[in-house]
Amino acid sequence: MISVYELKPKFQGLLRPLVNWLAKVGVTANQVTVFALLLSIASTGFAFSLSLINGFSPVHLLILPLVWLVRMALNAIDGMLAREHHQKSALGCFLNEACDVAADAVLFIPFLLIPGVSIPLALTVLFLFLMTEVFGLIAPQIGASRRYDGPMGKSDRALYLSIFILSLVIYPAGAPLTNLMFTVFGLLAVVTMIQRTRKAIKEVQHA
Repeated sequence: MISVYELKPKFQGLLRPLVNWLAKVGVTANQVTVFALLLSIASTGFAFSLSLINGFSPVHLLILPLVWLVRMALNAIDGMLAREHHQKSALGCFLNEACDVAADAVLFIPFLLIPGVSIPLALTVLFLFLMTEVFGLIAPQIGASRRYDGPMGKSDRALYLSIFILSLVIYPAGAPLTNLMFTVFGLLAVVTMIQRTRKAIKEVQHA
């Protein structure tokens, strides 16, 4: 199935001049990785603060699509700094994967504020989202490449959740459909795990 991740090469091409400049002024891949996590934490705190002060509004979630877009750029930048500017390190490998998973979890938390959302369902979906990344990380252990396949990879999740947020802002009465949408997202996450498993095994078998 098609994944937003397939657009990454073109996205990287647009970012390369910025990456070259960052490397020139001494910014490191690890610094970018940690900054992306801190940005995610701050954004979630901001959304929660608005909801606690003014009561929940879908508008409070609009910060999330912006952060996902910035994070997508930062994730590409730290990888390019590491690969193209000789900044690969063992610590960077741990930080890259751990900070990504932590940021994904943190940025999902504001969805628990939506009135009528099933907390157990939402947490189950979050668990499935994180498990897709675990399946991607397992692939190298059998000799395959790190898997980023969709339909619910990291970039895909950001796109679908952003569309969902925009739909709530435009049509707040649609909030009761949140549980249905989360169910669909959860099923797509399961499909993603199956996809990553099958493709990783196929890659090894044809190596």
